[in-house]
Amino acid sequence: MAILKIARMGHPVLRRVADPVADPRAPEIRRLVADMVDTLEDIGGAGLAAPQVHVPLRVVIFRVRAERVTGDPEDVVLPMQALVNPAIEPLGEEKNLRWEGCLSVPGLRGAVPRWRRLRYRGLDLDGNPVERVVAAYHAGLVQHEFDHLDGILYPARMTDFSLFGFNEEIAKYPPEVEAVR
Repeated sequence: MAILKIARMGHPVLRRVADPVADPRAPEIRRLVADMVDTLEDIGGAGLAAPQVHVPLRVVIFRVRAERVTGDPEDVVLPMQALVNPAIEPLGEEKNLRWEGCLSVPGLRGAVPRWRRLRYRGLDLDGNPVERVVAAYHAGLVQHEFDHLDGILYPARMTDFSLFGFNEEIAKYPPEVEAVR
């Protein structure tokens, strides 16, 4: 397929609410997802939303690798997934503070509060419903990707900008913060 160009923070496609997909089975949606997977594999990321590749549609892809899960029974490994028209429902009030980076905000990282546990729903590329209850890393990843569909980048979710900086500097001088993953 193709490696797509990543939109960076400041581009208008990242600031708008993405449009719903009328038919998740449409050939152009399958092509988009295939190109997004190629792009994500090339970059080595965990997830990608269609607006990040300049396509303002409600489509995300993501995977949860074994080395990222936390041991929570609802923080499960998942191979590459594509979800169309997804939605999130937080379960409970508890949030985790977690380190996040973003392909659209290159070279930076910040600590973001995310719901610890949630239910997400969407459609697969055959139009079948998908529903999962997840927690911890898996839940945070899903929230990050779904935020892109509503024109939200992770810095807008941050509550403490002393925990925001360049990857190299944070690696050299890690902030002393508990419960950040």
